[in-house]
Amino acid sequence: MRRFNVITDLCVRDMLCVDVCLRNAIHPGPGEARFSEAAQLFINPRRCIGCGACMNACRHDAIFEFEELKPDFQHFAALNAAYFAG
Repeated sequence: MRRFNVITDLCVRDMLCVDVCLRNAIHPGPGEARFSEAAQLFINPRRCIGCGACMNACRHDAIFEFEELKPDFQHFAALNAAYFAG
């Protein structure tokens, strides 16, 4: 199984994770259409390589490896994927 990371609702949109993402997988960023309405940032599971740079940059422990998601946070994997669907 391919590794990828997931952002949860602990996200405060400080953009630290965006700055370190090697694959430009985290959205929306400032200037993107959905930035002002998004409550959190999302990781595109098709672009994420699971390197962990975003997790290390996040000061709010809002990002987890998919395989390490606690039961209460597992629904965020689907929310992250849904953000990039269609």
